Amino acid sequence: MDSPAFVTPVTLEAHGVRLVPLELQHEAGLREAAADGQLWNIRVTSVPEPEQTRSYIETALQGRADGHRFAFVVLDAASGEVLGSTSYHDILPAVKRVEIGFTWYAKRCQRTHVNTTAKLLMMGHAFDTLGCHVVGWRTDNFNFASQRAIERLGAKKDGVIRGNAMRRDGSIRDTVMYSLRAGEWPESRIQLLDKLKQHMRME
Repeated sequence: MDSPAFVTPVTLEAHGVRLVPLELQHEAGLREAAADGQLWNIRVTSVPEPEQTRSYIETALQGRADGHRFAFVVLDAASGEVLGSTSYHDILPAVKRVEIGFTWYAKRCQRTHVNTTAKLLMMGHAFDTLGCHVVGWRTDNFNFASQRAIERLGAKKDGVIRGNAMRRDGSIRDTVMYSLRAGEWPESRIQLLDKLKQHMRME
């Protein structure tokens, strides 16, 4: 008998941002979100090109079936508009560890409260509901904006895995690894809530 999935379908919502399990029905919305800024042209991200959006979703759904990835679509809670996507991945039930990644948003949502809210929801669910001991992140060694954003979450840099992944242009990247332990989550949560207040005041 198969063991139950560690991450099961759930909807997370706060501050006008809703995370729901990614499904094929979100294809058109994802394509439109990625088109805002032509995000697939950014070398260090995993945003799908328009014609690859369905394949992107199918790959995520296969990851869910296999138990190592659970993808969400990020929505505007009021309008239902697709804002982007994010995932739990490299899910390790035995040691109660997940990573957060495959995260991207329409250009208009970047540097707003959307990402901070989504991170609060996902980290809170991972630590407080799933009982994770560790939440991790990984990013391209040249994605400096992502590295700064992860560090602002309170995550600690674990190290660099050299030459372990291929970029969309065929070049081989080094991967920077970060993590946050359960005991560090309360302080990180306070920092994120403060950052969220700042965003909300500016918007």
